[in-house]
Amino acid sequence: MDKELLAVAGGSKPADVVISNGRIVNVYTGEIYDGGVAISGQTIAAVGDVDYCVGEGTKTIDAEGAFITPGFIDGHIHPESSDLAIRPFAEAVLKHGTTSIMTDLHEVGVVSGLEGIEAVIEENQATDLNLYFVVPSHVPFSPALETSGGSFNPSIIREALKRPDAVGISECVGPYVLADLPDLLESLDDVAGMKGMTAQGHLVDMKGADLNKCAAAGISTCHEALSADEIMDRARVGVHAMLRESSAARTLAQQLECIVGKDIDTSMMSIVTDDLHCCDLNETGHLDHHLKLALSCGLPFVKAIQMVTINAARAFELTDIGALAPGKRADINIVSGDTADDFGVVSVWSRGKQIVDHGEMLVHYETAQHDPCLLNTMTLLNPITPDSFKIAAPEGAKRVKVTCMDTLPWIPVTQPREVELECKDGYVACDVSQDVLYIAQVERYGINGNVGRAFMGGFHMTSGAIASSVGHDNHNVIVMGTNFEDMAVAVNHIIEIGGGQCLVDGGEVIECVEYPICGLLSDLSCEELAARKSALNAACAERGCIISIPFMFLSFICLAALPAYAITDHGFINVMTLQIEDPIKGVVE
Repeated sequence: MDKELLAVAGGSKPADVVISNGRIVNVYTGEIYDGGVAISGQTIAAVGDVDYCVGEGTKTIDAEGAFITPGFIDGHIHPESSDLAIRPFAEAVLKHGTTSIMTDLHEVGVVSGLEGIEAVIEENQATDLNLYFVVPSHVPFSPALETSGGSFNPSIIREALKRPDAVGISECVGPYVLADLPDLLESLDDVAGMKGMTAQGHLVDMKGADLNKCAAAGISTCHEALSADEIMDRARVGVHAMLRESSAARTLAQQLECIVGKDIDTSMMSIVTDDLHCCDLNETGHLDHHLKLALSCGLPFVKAIQMVTINAARAFELTDIGALAPGKRADINIVSGDTADDFGVVSVWSRGKQIVDHGEMLVHYETAQHDPCLLNTMTLLNPITPDSFKIAAPEGAKRVKVTCMDTLPWIPVTQPREVELECKDGYVACDVSQDVLYIAQVERYGINGNVGRAFMGGFHMTSGAIASSVGHDNHNVIVMGTNFEDMAVAVNHIIEIGGGQCLVDGGEVIECVEYPICGLLSDLSCEELAARKSALNAACAERGCIISIPFMFLSFICLAALPAYAITDHGFINVMTLQIEDPIKGVVE
């Protein structure tokens, strides 16, 4: 028992910090009332009338009538999607009031295994961001359909779950549950037998019997609902529904339709960011931005705060965060208003330490000395040349019918489109006039030298090629282009710099961003990286690209868990059947 805490709570010893003259947002009762918060060390000692906690040595903070809330909790986030190393990422989100995240860091795991994940977690120890580890349920995501650098099996997962920061397993793919995948079921059994462990679901388009089976298997949360109906479907079967607003899936407004203006208990719902681009993080913020959006949609202020605090904490069975109450960890925000027009994060405390004061960051974290397992992760088994990307035409064919996968403009979900393409010199040619480009993925771990090839639409690029070492969830090099020569230059440049993203046109590298950490992450600040990424995206737009964040969209085209088609180093994947298909469907002439 913390006797210092008890002494402060009981009034026999002064608090270290007292925040007064505020309006307490009580996430337990749904009330808002005048009061303050007293802090002893890293813990809240008293809430409400805390004048009695002020004494010699107490630092007093005047909230100036603003609202006092718990620190925000992001229940499902991939920090790597920001392309930021964990320390600049921590700075970026703490500024916006996010004090805790639940993350699997499986992107790093794909490249460098559990050793890499643990190295990143250790780097985070130098920050004030509270990171809870949700252990990847399977790496790679689709073992039979892609090649990765790291891998997880039930034994590795079992050991990882013993970590004190572990809160369960993540990204349990619905079709794998339905198929009774032995390794996944074994890990779900392990979680069920461990107190305080949870199982995050990746339940795309699950309903009816399929959803019931996933819930019966122990899936406790899901972030993959795309509509208000799907949110309710999940909540009704006891699966905590995460309402998502990511850079690649802007769905929060639609999902909120199940709540706004209706008498719905939202305790089984929370708001998450999932995948957030560094440009969005820099320009609009983090969960504070999502709260403003929710308020603009008509969500009541207290419900909105509950959905980024206590609801998220309860979803992971965490009892020490998510609320302003004695004995809880002193993760505290002061926010300016309760409407979309005046809401903003003013000041932030994490574990009793003030991080932000009236919008000004009070901390800066030095660049980490990265573990060797995180560096120099790019290796080609075979040289990459223009010929590497050619799709051979049937002998004697002049025109063929092919399946082109088109990304939707607002979410990187693909749809098939049947097109006719000409054959030249024994290979099938792309056709910019039909918005049909070449796309390929190159294995980059030096394991098998695979190159998967297909055709891509929806980006509308008219010249050049783009390549990236960020390709969910195998993180081989993904490349898309209008010609083979630029594609080869782009891939070889990415390998040469140790990972990153680039645009090549006419054989020249036009713009490039380096990601030396696992080929995924940069040590630049959020502001610096956002500027570099904006220049890269703008150069793509100059070449006709209509997707504002083309590299994030491109990264999801590799994900063999998102419908309807994907490209991996193994080939052109039909996600619905989990089979490799030939993109050529027949000869026209």
